[in-house]
Amino acid sequence: MVTELLYAYVNGLFPMAGESGEIGWYAPDPRAIIPIDAYKPCKSLKPIINKGQFEVVINRKFKEVMKECSLPRFEGDGVWISSELIAMYTELHEMGFAHSVEAYESGELVGGLYGVSMGGAFFGESMFHKVSNASKVAFHYLVERLRARKFHLLDTQFINDNVLRYGAIEIPKEKYMTILEKALALPTGFVESQPSISFEE
Repeated sequence: MVTELLYAYVNGLFPMAGESGEIGWYAPDPRAIIPIDAYKPCKSLKPIINKGQFEVVINRKFKEVMKECSLPRFEGDGVWISSELIAMYTELHEMGFAHSVEAYESGELVGGLYGVSMGGAFFGESMFHKVSNASKVAFHYLVERLRARKFHLLDTQFINDNVLRYGAIEIPKEKYMTILEKALALPTGFVESQPSISFEE
């Protein structure tokens, strides 16, 4: 199933669990991405970043980040991250393909995000926060890392109010697939030991 998950990302798909827990595969058209070079932190975030309110690290508590992301944010909020998906992405993390960016305050995990990385593509999945601005700082750190490591694509799947604040745009699926192909071919990775992926024809 994990190989199928990687194959899905290479081909422009991603999974979501329905109310019954059954996993569906999606490839929206148009597709939402966040242009890495165009992102700018909002003015109110800059002082928080500069004073170092949060300690930001990667991959310390990947599974815990996923579990936090799976919790409803408000009454009636739909949940699409099932226990099966948590197990699948945790295995991807152990293989070196899935990563978390985590924000800590006084040693406590208070915000973060996770996604999948292959080549120069990062597929953002979900984020959470317990303290105001924690997830925004984690996202800022993510973009800075993607820039430093010369990533070409930051995929955010669907447009919504949350990703719009980070500069998300929609592009046709055909254009997305072209960008994805170029990004996957780049010899980079989210971490130094990032594994490569290939599928036999």
